[in-house]
Amino acid sequence: MAGDQRIRLSLEGKVTLLVGVLVALAVAAGAFAGARTGRAGLGLLFGLALGLPLAFVVTRRFMAPVNRVLQALIDGTGSLTDSDFSVSLAETRNDELGALVQAYNAIGQVLRDERHDLFQRELLLDTVIQATPLALVLEGPTGAVVYSNAAARQLFLGGRKLEGSAFRDILENAPAPLGDAVGTGGDGLFTIEGDNGPETFHLSQKAFLLNARTHRLFLFKHLTRELSRREVAIWKNVIRVIGHEPNNSLAPVSSLAHSGGRLAEALDSDKLKTIFATIEDRTRHLKDFIEGYARFARLPRPELQAVDWTRFVAGLSELARFRLDGDLPAEPGWFDPAQLEQVLINLLKNAHESGSPPEDVSLSVSAAEPGQRIVIGDRGSGMSETVLASAWLPFYSTKRTGTGLGLPLCREVAEAHGGRLSLNNRDDGGLEVSLWLPAGPPPGERTMS
Repeated sequence: MAGDQRIRLSLEGKVTLLVGVLVALAVAAGAFAGARTGRAGLGLLFGLALGLPLAFVVTRRFMAPVNRVLQALIDGTGSLTDSDFSVSLAETRNDELGALVQAYNAIGQVLRDERHDLFQRELLLDTVIQATPLALVLEGPTGAVVYSNAAARQLFLGGRKLEGSAFRDILENAPAPLGDAVGTGGDGLFTIEGDNGPETFHLSQKAFLLNARTHRLFLFKHLTRELSRREVAIWKNVIRVIGHEPNNSLAPVSSLAHSGGRLAEALDSDKLKTIFATIEDRTRHLKDFIEGYARFARLPRPELQAVDWTRFVAGLSELARFRLDGDLPAEPGWFDPAQLEQVLINLLKNAHESGSPPEDVSLSVSAAEPGQRIVIGDRGSGMSETVLASAWLPFYSTKRTGTGLGLPLCREVAEAHGGRLSLNNRDDGGLEVSLWLPAGPPPGERTMS
């Protein structure tokens, strides 16, 4: 045949051709023997005696590669049954067996590609699930945990593995409200006491069939920060509404009071001057008061940067008095220095106004993976449970001239940085304010301030 084309015989054709050749050889041998002896029967027997062994030997040699291909296909099919798709057959034939080998290799390649795609999708899904702040626990039919993500491991066992443990045993060591919420069998909210105060969660649970067996999925969503942000947003709207009309009225009143004071000078009446001065002073105070609330409602987003702690604390010490406890971290912080400085000045001012001796007002900075923690302590009178519960509410203050915005503003700045601010009474007297800030970007992306 011209080119790369070859004569192609089917397997059936090859076997037929082989049998025909062997029969022809046997008949030819028998005819030759009969012609020599003059006895046709003896010649036939001679042909059979010669043809049968020859047919056996030739057929065996012909079937050897066929049997090898068939055995390879049997072994390959067994590998597919065992989910091993890595086996490919190297046999090349120009017949039905060759086509079967090619079909097997094509199936194996399709299965390998599908498994690779499935693995990539599973890897992507697992990466998303592990990165989500939503705590996920999958309980198997035996009651053991078969899957959990990083948030769930952190919630229940401080980051340790949950898989393989009975979920009921894990719940026995968890806070009681959490176990009670799971025990209801339905969705709902619950609150537990955390290191930074009460923390609110939403639980969603659902049973479903997986591989014909009942599993149960639990989803725990941390709502504390979201609720705090909504609360602050509501207060900001209240501030905008309250501040609009009084601010519009104060401007002309202040202007008229100033004009009245100038006119009173001509009359030379000390009492009248005092009245107008008082009006002007109170309107100015009220204007400053409203502007303070307006600043709270317009808090800008922090401009984050890497900040050297030694330089930052040295600058802070020139603005407020405190005792530095411990060494400062060598790793830089990641925050807006102007905003954080204002927060710490406000917290140190509160510490000094708590009745604490000035030398007992302390500040420390330490690593708290995955971030850093700033702690301000004093030896004042501390806070009652009622004050601790209300300290974060805008407008709430225990000071006669306080605006009630100091601590809410500090918390707003901390959460804008992705951090947390908490208040706790110290066991031996006084108050401790803890501010945790997350770590910054990878070192290659940082720029020192």
